[in-house]
Amino acid sequence: MSRYFTLFFAILSFPLFSQVKSVVPSKIDSVDYYLEIADFHLKGDNFQPALENSQKAIDVALKSENKIDEANAYTFLGSIYFELQKYDDAIETYVRSTTIYNDLEPNTEQAYSYYNLGLCYMEKSDYSTAEIYFDKASTIYEIINIPDAKELLNLQKGILYKAKGKGKLASGIFNKIIAKPDSDDQFKTKAEALYQMGCIEYESGLSSLSMNYLNRALELNQKNGNLEQKSKIFKKISEVYEKMMDIDNSFVFLKKHLVLQDSITTLNSRKIGALQFEKFKESERMKTIKQQDKENREAQKLIKVSKLTSILSIALISILSLLSISLYKNNNIKKKSNKLLQEKNSELEIAKDKAERALQARAEFLSTVSHELRTPLNAINGITHLMIEEDPKESQKEYLKSLKFSGTYLLTFINEILEINRIESNNIEVEKIGFNLKQLLIDIQNSLKELASQNNVDFELEFDEDICAIFNGDPTKLSQIFMNLINNALKFTENGKVIVKAKLIEDNDIFQKIHFEIVDNGIGIPLEKQEIIFESFSQGSVSINRKYGGTGLGLAIVKRLVALLGGTIKLESIPQQGSNFNFTLTIEKGVECDDDVKFHTSDSDFINKKILLVEDNKINQMVTKKMLEKKKIFCQIVDNGEDAIEAVRNNKYDLVLMDVHLPGINGTIATQNIRVFDRKTPIIALTAISLNENREMLLSFGMTDVITKPFNPDNFYKVIAETMRN
Repeated sequence: MSRYFTLFFAILSFPLFSQVKSVVPSKIDSVDYYLEIADFHLKGDNFQPALENSQKAIDVALKSENKIDEANAYTFLGSIYFELQKYDDAIETYVRSTTIYNDLEPNTEQAYSYYNLGLCYMEKSDYSTAEIYFDKASTIYEIINIPDAKELLNLQKGILYKAKGKGKLASGIFNKIIAKPDSDDQFKTKAEALYQMGCIEYESGLSSLSMNYLNRALELNQKNGNLEQKSKIFKKISEVYEKMMDIDNSFVFLKKHLVLQDSITTLNSRKIGALQFEKFKESERMKTIKQQDKENREAQKLIKVSKLTSILSIALISILSLLSISLYKNNNIKKKSNKLLQEKNSELEIAKDKAERALQARAEFLSTVSHELRTPLNAINGITHLMIEEDPKESQKEYLKSLKFSGTYLLTFINEILEINRIESNNIEVEKIGFNLKQLLIDIQNSLKELASQNNVDFELEFDEDICAIFNGDPTKLSQIFMNLINNALKFTENGKVIVKAKLIEDNDIFQKIHFEIVDNGIGIPLEKQEIIFESFSQGSVSINRKYGGTGLGLAIVKRLVALLGGTIKLESIPQQGSNFNFTLTIEKGVECDDDVKFHTSDSDFINKKILLVEDNKINQMVTKKMLEKKKIFCQIVDNGEDAIEAVRNNKYDLVLMDVHLPGINGTIATQNIRVFDRKTPIIALTAISLNENREMLLSFGMTDVITKPFNPDNFYKVIAETMRN
């Protein structure tokens, strides 16, 4: 890892050593002259002359009292120590250079030194100290406005989080690097990010996904030619094959790893030996003349006070002798206490591990159940939609409406289970896109008018006119919050009133702080239930659940989403008088523009289009094909990834609908193979997105867009039309 990241980072951050002055030679006996010679020897792995010339550069800088030259020379010497894997010496030297840089204006060399200090502590497995120095480097690059340098820093942060066991945070950083185009991979970090994701998936037991990441890492490694990275990729692929019980392939890649390790060992043998290094260390003259003079003066002062020190030492020894007896007794007591504490800590660790495993098992169970229910539910909802559109008999319409309602209710229940599971597992991110807050609330009000009229409820919206029109934020999560709260207010209120209030309480150039209230005069919530009402699967009472229905997950989701957006939800309620749910959010202002135009579809978008459907479930094949043919689309069906690749290779399609979970190779791998020879044909992923899947991950394989099962017909047609039109 060491030389790979140091050399690439040096290209950006240390121009003193990356550009050799070939036009005008440096003055002999100058810092630049000796550093150029040292750099020449370092590139040829001749470490002894590189060390000697870097020390000469330090001597010249000390003699001229040029602080910048002195700091640069120490930094270069630290780089040589780092290459020699003498990390303690490298740390000592980098600390010297940063101490000097801190008295100067922020610059790239200073950031480079902090970055390499972080790498040194990474090699020593001191991750907390490494993170501190990476943060310092990041701050300096922000000050001097070099944002591209953050790419390597982010990669190191991901490796840090992985080492600390924070797999979710590490995966988020690695996936952002992986999602970047190969052409933007300036520092060749994408291969390392893919390798790290392969390790994470391997440790999670997902061997197939791990193998996919490692193969992609190996492919990119062929371009950067880093032997150490290639060796560790070979080793990890061998481990994955061994776990998959493919012993032959495991042996092949293990052999490749060992052969490459022999080559690396041969190259490293050219480096300076331990005896030569120690000889150089003995001959180093790291102190300035001023430092030596200062030490001499201090020595003279010490001689004057030595007599007094001797007298005080005798007195101190007498006191310490008395204290040592007391400390001996206390030490025995402390040993017994520590032993008891260690036993208790071990018990607590075991209990903690059991609790974490139970939570993980619960999350995986809920995710699996909700995921598996979506496939048959897609068939139920799809067939119901098709039958309603085929003009059924009046006697059948009520049955179909009831079936549609039941399917929608079940889908809502499954979505809420999956949503609460995703939030609790921290597998959710906050978007930042432009949206119109007032229009969002008006749209929600219009969508719930029918429910309000059923319960004879006046549904009003009070919106402060001082609130700006456009914000940058996450409208999807805001919609979830308001839909849950308003739906509850309307459901538990009859012949009454529900008011949604939005009031501005703070305004500046960057953001607005807005207080939201959802007020009703419905049945209210008893005081003893108000503290648990935001817990999962919790409702006011069994009788309320039987009368009004619901999953008991809505308010739990609301509480977590409000917290995710930076607020805290509060409840004020009196039984039989009503409830007031309120929270305050700080939202970034946006720029109003005319680009927010709703996308409309027409039958002309679909007529005579040719679509390939890749789906292995026979019922889903029938339902999806019927939905497409109703729009006069020609639909061809294949049921596995291998046939899909050949179909796209031999035919021209306007669109491919690709199920993610297929027999044989899955939809993501099939898409990746198609993109090798066809980058134009749009491919939409069909998936019942689970806890371990996300939109960004699917798009990274070459998918154009994602449609979630079960299909919402309007959204299904809209996404298809929009994708083909683009």
